[in-house]
Amino acid sequence: MTLAIDLTGRHAIVCASSRGLGRGCAEMLAQAGAALVLNGRDAEALEATKAEMLATDGGRQILTVAGDITDPATQEKLLEACPTPDILVNNNGGPPISGFQDLSRDDVMAGLTANMVAPFEMIQRVIDGMRARKFGRIVNITSITVKMPISGLDLSSAARAGLTSFVAGIARDVAADNVTINQLMPGFFDTERSRSGLRRRAETSGRPIEELAAERNASIPAGRLGDTEEFGRACAFLCSPYSGFITGQNLLMDGGMFRSAF
Repeated sequence: MTLAIDLTGRHAIVCASSRGLGRGCAEMLAQAGAALVLNGRDAEALEATKAEMLATDGGRQILTVAGDITDPATQEKLLEACPTPDILVNNNGGPPISGFQDLSRDDVMAGLTANMVAPFEMIQRVIDGMRARKFGRIVNITSITVKMPISGLDLSSAARAGLTSFVAGIARDVAADNVTINQLMPGFFDTERSRSGLRRRAETSGRPIEELAAERNASIPAGRLGDTEEFGRACAFLCSPYSGFITGQNLLMDGGMFRSAF
């Protein structure tokens, strides 16, 4: 028996997958043989990602749906492109860094919609079919901030924690139908969002970006940022047949940054 992940014949929707962690997940799912529907708000970036992935993983079926995942019309188009998904990877960019006293009601509602409501709506759309077919893998990309608050990311923490709690019971309700729901919780990864956050800190603090980067890396026991490919490989495992006994769990990928025995 081989332990290679084979997702040939499986169909996956990967939200916000034109770059960063979402793209890392999409690339590894494609390498495992899954047919993909990619999503992102920037149509040009989305098509460039598709072209690059086809050049690397030629022969894979890759479709694209441009649009904001919080828009029900975009959600509908995703299901039109992939009517019977076996895999759903929920992902979306978090709210910008902000002091909690600077958040307006509209800011709060937008953050909750992006990082809690939209993922749950996508789960609602796909889960009945997964249960009927007796196979489904749902992975929600959340954040280390669910467990370890980071100043300025309060809204992101709250929305992602809300999603985590929302699906905890649902994961148990559907487990008998071979449908799993798990969360991947990234710490600091080498993504454009991480780099832009570091640039903003350098601008506001007046400190050299190299100094801030070294300080951040020193706070991670692994001594480095995470790589999007290793994140994608963890996602591919959670989407594979081998993970059927893992559900309702939150897998930290943070290089040991969150210091806890449990």
